[in-house]
Amino acid sequence: MKKRADHEAGYVLHTYPYKETSLIVEAFTRRHGRVALLARGARRPRSAMRGVLLAFHPLRLGWSGSAELATLISAEWGGGLQVAFRPLSGRGLMCGFYLSELILRLLPREDPHEALFDAYAQALARLSAQDPFPAVLRSFEKRLLAELGYAPVFDRDASTGAPIEPAGSYIYEPDRGPVRASHGDLVISGRTLLDLAADDYSRSETRDEARYLMRALIGQRLHGQVLHTRSVLMELNEL
Repeated sequence: MKKRADHEAGYVLHTYPYKETSLIVEAFTRRHGRVALLARGARRPRSAMRGVLLAFHPLRLGWSGSAELATLISAEWGGGLQVAFRPLSGRGLMCGFYLSELILRLLPREDPHEALFDAYAQALARLSAQDPFPAVLRSFEKRLLAELGYAPVFDRDASTGAPIEPAGSYIYEPDRGPVRASHGDLVISGRTLLDLAADDYSRSETRDEARYLMRALIGQRLHGQVLHTRSVLMELNEL
């Protein structure tokens, strides 16, 4: 079934060379979710799309064709999507690639998630503003898991329903949530769980434990897929 979209808000997640002069563009759009688009001739020196199909920039995209691979008809700057921000660089750039790779790996095609799209745009703006990177990553990971139907529980004991005690220790069971215990896999302090619930990463202990926990929760949903940006960010001590 052929579809057509015009002036759709979107971001380029990744591009792949196709034949001699074209690109296949993996894009994340507000109303259509993740889509694959064939940009014919986009690699030619004089192509109008060559300087537009860049990662992390808000765009307006138009396409027509099948859901598996549609043909990109138009691509232009979407300045109205968000306030202009400084280009990502250094660790911020790698964090941006990590967020994009999460969407590529975990979000099915043609599955709209408007709230996640807005969260992605906000995360890019925060990275550009050099907000603390761990806070940006953990906040987006939480939103992504929630959008996929796996919203993690941080504020109550999964076995009793009791509020998390800041001084307590908990084992985090990925399919249930935190359970009071002092030893085992994924042991997390109650203080860290409450900080995660509040998106408060001011404590270094919280940053370390939250990184450890969210890595495990994301990894469970990847089912063995490897995130290429993860090893780099792990070396930078951000993920």
